[in-house]
Amino acid sequence: MHDAGTRAGISGIPAFNDNYLWLVRQGTLAAVVDPGDAAPVMAALQQQRVQLRAILLTHHHKDHVGGVLELVERTGATVFGPASEKLPHCDRRLSQGDRVTLPELDLDLEVLDVPGHTAGHIAYAGRAGGVEPLVFCGDTLFASGCGRLFEGTPRQMHESLAKLAALPDETRVYCAHEYTLSNLAWARAVEPDNAALREWHEQAGQMRDRDQPTVPTTLGLERQVNPFLRTAHPQVAAAAAAHAGKPLADEVEVFAALREWKNHFR
Repeated sequence: MHDAGTRAGISGIPAFNDNYLWLVRQGTLAAVVDPGDAAPVMAALQQQRVQLRAILLTHHHKDHVGGVLELVERTGATVFGPASEKLPHCDRRLSQGDRVTLPELDLDLEVLDVPGHTAGHIAYAGRAGGVEPLVFCGDTLFASGCGRLFEGTPRQMHESLAKLAALPDETRVYCAHEYTLSNLAWARAVEPDNAALREWHEQAGQMRDRDQPTVPTTLGLERQVNPFLRTAHPQVAAAAAAHAGKPLADEVEVFAALREWKNHFR
């Protein structure tokens, strides 16, 4: 997933079982998003012959921050991260409405507060490495899924997803995990008659058969195939109520029922 000839752009560095650490490159400089492990990041920096200038963190989980201290020690990179979370190192604390602007990386990102997965989770929306529009959303939004609610409430997560869903259709969604096929199997149980979902499931399966990443997707696609962004659709609401075995009063209750369904789906 690395192209040594690329002078600008974003590449995914595989880590652990299913993480993607996103490397933003502009010329000979780079930034990395959520480096849970330093070793593959250092290998990518050396392979692409770039210097790490910035580290962007979305939340405090170890598979997103585990490589921070080593990378800071070895590169001197500046660390940006959520204002209210305990992080191994952070030079600039960020919250809703803040911006990260690094002209040398062609990077201009607005910070969004997106609590739910963790209490202080943030996302970064805008432009980086010649790619625009994009969002680095950590574990809030996945391809056809969303993060588990470890620290937040269903209402918080529903509102956070709505905030991300308000971004333009063409926004590229750089999430942090390759969970797409398992998410799609569940999504099709929710919406078996969704033709766009069926088509994307087939395409994603072919991509994984070729060992290709299924992310980033786009928000336009997610609005068609992600049940967590479709809580207002009658078919999704009806499926959630049927699975919960009770009437659901509003979209937050629909979301909560969907999240509980996904938690136990096999």
